[in-house]
Amino acid sequence: MGKPLQGIRVLDFSRVLAGPYCSMILGDLGAEVIKVEREHIGDDLRAWGPPFMPDGESTYFLSVNRNKRSITLDLKTESGQQVARELARTSDIVLENFRLGTMEKLRLSYETLRGDNPALIYCSISGYGTRGPLKDRPGYDIIAQGISGLMSVTGEIDGHPMRVGVAIADMVTGLYAAVAILGALQSRQSSGEGQKIDLSLLESSLAIMPNLTAGYLMTGNRPKRQGNGHPNTVPYKTFPTHDGYLILAIGNEPQWKRFCAAVGHPEFGDNPLYASNADRVARRDEIDALICDWLKHKTTDEWISILEEAEVPSGPIYTVDRVLNDPQVEALNLIRNIAHPTSGELSVVGPPYSMSVDGTEPYLPPPLLGEHSVQILTEILGKNLQEIEALNADGAFGEEGLTNNISDSMTEVAK
Repeated sequence: MGKPLQGIRVLDFSRVLAGPYCSMILGDLGAEVIKVEREHIGDDLRAWGPPFMPDGESTYFLSVNRNKRSITLDLKTESGQQVARELARTSDIVLENFRLGTMEKLRLSYETLRGDNPALIYCSISGYGTRGPLKDRPGYDIIAQGISGLMSVTGEIDGHPMRVGVAIADMVTGLYAAVAILGALQSRQSSGEGQKIDLSLLESSLAIMPNLTAGYLMTGNRPKRQGNGHPNTVPYKTFPTHDGYLILAIGNEPQWKRFCAAVGHPEFGDNPLYASNADRVARRDEIDALICDWLKHKTTDEWISILEEAEVPSGPIYTVDRVLNDPQVEALNLIRNIAHPTSGELSVVGPPYSMSVDGTEPYLPPPLLGEHSVQILTEILGKNLQEIEALNADGAFGEEGLTNNISDSMTEVAK
């Protein structure tokens, strides 16, 4: 059997992270992804570094752009827009994350493209949505983390608000975009009609805080930073040990009793002051101090061994290099190798799932800028040499145009 999205084509105008992460997910599932880029610069993420590979490619760009083909188009030209519209007619999905109104100016809006392709699914990613006072602002992950309230609950209790260590607003927006697109594809199965999807960094960031937003909406109590602690469960945080840190994730009363017994203090497991989670939350500081005192006499590994035997959820804190070399990650076959035409063999973390029937192995390396322009024009649009040369002369591909010999490129594609 083929991949789940085999036969689905995505025309991807997005750049940087949220959109490209979404289209990579779709590409991993087998969709054909055509990445539309500007000449010279391409996707801004190509320049986000260091680190760079020896050929100058940003590792950031390489990390989220596998399973795609690249075509360069100057969308400010009439001929470039015409090629884009022709590609949209043959596509199932259009993905874009330009500022509000840009696609209308380029004559590539949903309303324009659906006239030729009523089954088109058109997904627009923005910073703050299509309505309201912030709708015209450009979206940046760190600003979305701040405006959404996410930074207000991240960081030490008495410290500064802190961004999450990865671009979480971008990443979850890419995930939600992929989920919405898959839902729209399923809906199209019965209706035959496409639809417009709008989502934003702000909405996605709020969506990943359901317990905090619900707690405020239902009680009026504003969530506060808890450091590595949990607002609703105690003990559920990191604690210092003799040589490092240990994570405890105790979620119920039996686990609390087993923990107290395992660390040599069973009397606290039966103490009515700490009997329920609500009691422990009310005495958070007191319990934190007790546990810090109990754990300081043994190493992290010693405690993990003891607590694992007692069936108490606990774990270490690994650095990225440590986890990527962990036997568990190796057993899951998470790290994949892809041959790249100029960067050599790339090691990346592959899709975080496995499917028993349909394969999801990466099959295309991240593309060079404009690498597949002629291939896309000939294979998908059926353009001949004269038509491509005419488009090139009209500036469809930018001021420099297709710099390689078009005839030679077409011969190479034919092979």
